[in-house]
Amino acid sequence: MENTLEASTISRIYRRLVPLLFVLLIINYLDRVNIGFAALRMNQDLGFSATVFGLGAGIFFVGYAVFEVPSNIMLHRFGARIWIARIMVTWGLVSAGLAFVHSTTSFYVLRFLLGVAEAGFIPGVVAYLAYWFPVRYRSRANAGVIMATAIASAIGSPVSGILMHVLEGSHGFSGWRWMLLLEAVPAVVLGLFVLVWLTDRPERATWLRADQRNWLVAELASEASKLTKTASLPFIKIAMMGRVWSLSALFVCFLTAFYGVLLWLPQIIKHMGTMSDLQVGFVTALPFCCAAVSMYLVARHSDKVSERRLHIAVCMSVGGLALLACAFVVQPVLGLALLCVAAGGIWGCLAVFWTLTGEFLTGAAAAIGIALINTIGQCGGLLGPWLVGVIKDLTGNFSVALIVLAVAAFLAALIAFLLPDRAAPSPAKTALRADPAQ
Repeated sequence: MENTLEASTISRIYRRLVPLLFVLLIINYLDRVNIGFAALRMNQDLGFSATVFGLGAGIFFVGYAVFEVPSNIMLHRFGARIWIARIMVTWGLVSAGLAFVHSTTSFYVLRFLLGVAEAGFIPGVVAYLAYWFPVRYRSRANAGVIMATAIASAIGSPVSGILMHVLEGSHGFSGWRWMLLLEAVPAVVLGLFVLVWLTDRPERATWLRADQRNWLVAELASEASKLTKTASLPFIKIAMMGRVWSLSALFVCFLTAFYGVLLWLPQIIKHMGTMSDLQVGFVTALPFCCAAVSMYLVARHSDKVSERRLHIAVCMSVGGLALLACAFVVQPVLGLALLCVAAGGIWGCLAVFWTLTGEFLTGAAAAIGIALINTIGQCGGLLGPWLVGVIKDLTGNFSVALIVLAVAAFLAALIAFLLPDRAAPSPAKTALRADPAQ
């Protein structure tokens, strides 16, 4: 009877929260990375060098990092519903402003402000999921939401290409400007919808039956009691935890490879052949489709065997090897195949990584710890795109840049492998592995 109650509760929560958060993350990543596609025309129109674009793409993460921890503290204080809505509306407005960029300075300023506006969104979503899903279901819940980062690029690449192609010159504006403007609108609209749909805590979930709500609250309280010493840790104590710094170092290396690929992929693929912008849009979607499938399968297997660090190490090793091989390939089809493997490896471990952060902290401390790890990790978000741009200007191609990104992936794999084992809470009901998607 209790197993049936558990399965029905998790299924209900999954269907209520994950689809909306999935869509929100698609919009988030679309507005964050569509600048990579806009660069196919924007750089030429505005006279940006690869270094200028790489720094502008990466400077987003400076604003993001500076306001990350304060944003997550505010989320815990004011509730996810209000704070996520605030984040979405402000980032939508700033993203729309990028359509009117006219100089290097305005590009840098608006990318920085976009980072400020978006600060706290993804770690906030991860912390929010930790309020609703017991640990044994959390990796799949994270994957159900975070694989939107890959889907956003898979969908966004062809959509961006179509918008740029169809709207080029319309009313005197370039296609890339129309694309940036139109893709910002859903963030504002969905930000308002969040106010109606999300519920801050399980105790307030009137959409759950009373028995489901009681079971969930008791289950989460039981898990939290095992981490009770960490629930009210002050910021300085959290910042001094070795586990926080180990995961932060891992995330710096991960994001160096992740964003180095993500923000430059349209230009890397265009460099491989003689495709139009529209064709690049559709071809660029292929690696991200592989990434989405990999993320779901890896997270599912990680939950099944209750293991995290080796999944991350193996995935990042595969991604690094594929990037390294791609640096020496001249045949476009083989290069694209290797990029698909690289995306599958790098994206595959993202949801598993975020599950690690919830296994040693709880309550407000978890929100702060996740934000701190993500804040430090954003150094990789700045470093990856900027390094690719500098190396591209110096060498005229992407080969050396891909080697550098491969090294970052290997370092992430090494750190993950060396992490001490921290087993997730082992529930008595491990025999029950309800799939919340069903």
